[in-house]
Amino acid sequence: MREQVAERARYRCEYCRVPDEIWFRHHLDHILPLKHGGQTTLENLAYACMTCNLNKGADYFVPGPAGEPVRLFNPRVQVWEDHFRVEGALIMPLTGEGGATVRVLRINDALRIVQREGLRRLGLY
Repeated sequence: MREQVAERARYRCEYCRVPDEIWFRHHLDHILPLKHGGQTTLENLAYACMTCNLNKGADYFVPGPAGEPVRLFNPRVQVWEDHFRVEGALIMPLTGEGGATVRVLRINDALRIVQREGLRRLGLY
């Protein structure tokens, strides 16, 4: 199952798009976490770098700007390019779900930007 998820994701994190095995092997993320009733099925698994997966934890919905629940990006039913765009080493959100995902997964933390810039210079990002 791990290989199927990795291959489907083209061996890149489905949230921040960092390639696998640059720093640590990627994880299988339960999009709908087990604690919220998610299952270990291909339809509920995303390929996630360690940092995105650990930051996401058991989150699925998070409070939005007005306190309303905002769902995090779901790579099984949503298209990455509809929710994010890359500007250099920054990942810019295009939607509320994209913004919540960038914030919760800390996708644009300073160290992560430096890492992506290094990968970009090497032609790996």
